Amino acid sequence: MNSITLKGIGWLTKEGYGCIRSGLRQRFEPGETAHMLLKKGIFSHPFKNFGRLDTLSRMTAYAVALALQDAGIEYMPGKKQDIGIIGTNSEGSLQSDLEYFEDYVNSGRTLSRGNLFIYTLPSSPVGESAIHFGLLGPLLYAAGEGNSLAPLLDNAVEMLLSGETPIVLVGTAEEHEGLYFVLDNASGPDRPLLCDIGVARTITDSDHDITAMVQKFSFVEAGKA
Repeated sequence: MNSITLKGIGWLTKEGYGCIRSGLRQRFEPGETAHMLLKKGIFSHPFKNFGRLDTLSRMTAYAVALALQDAGIEYMPGKKQDIGIIGTNSEGSLQSDLEYFEDYVNSGRTLSRGNLFIYTLPSSPVGESAIHFGLLGPLLYAAGEGNSLAPLLDNAVEMLLSGETPIVLVGTAEEHEGLYFVLDNASGPDRPLLCDIGVARTITDSDHDITAMVQKFSFVEAGKA
């Protein structure tokens, strides 16, 4: 397990967004929210049909884009990469399910908009990110007790050690915040890392609050200087 390393982290909260290894830390201006990130050039190329995405899918995409940027992984239209993705959140697709059923009732219980139906699966947010970023590795939604990242990290380690994929994105996204890690099991001077999986687990196991985790990982990165 010690060969598994954390290469980068992307995060966003109500207050701002950033990356850990690169030191990016940007606060939102008064009145701004995470949903204004699209206008800040956070994606390397236009995100097709971004306007139809539900909130969790947008937050997932933002966090993934920041994590890939922090890990130095480039992506572009038509480029496919053997990268897996595992995501979670506190309620699965509950809000999208409710919106879909409300639309179904308002439509006379005969039909509902297909655009809402797309997001009635908890795996839809990571699926949308996999499409945009060209991720061809395993894709999984994992529900963790108390919104813990522990089972996700365990799954990622199994994928990496078994050779299912060389890189895995792991994280969580909620209505107003998100956090994604980039993990792999490669090493060497040309593969800079933030920390190993042991250090990462110590932080994620001790605190489930995204702001607190960002602060602790920032301390780890600062301590390497």
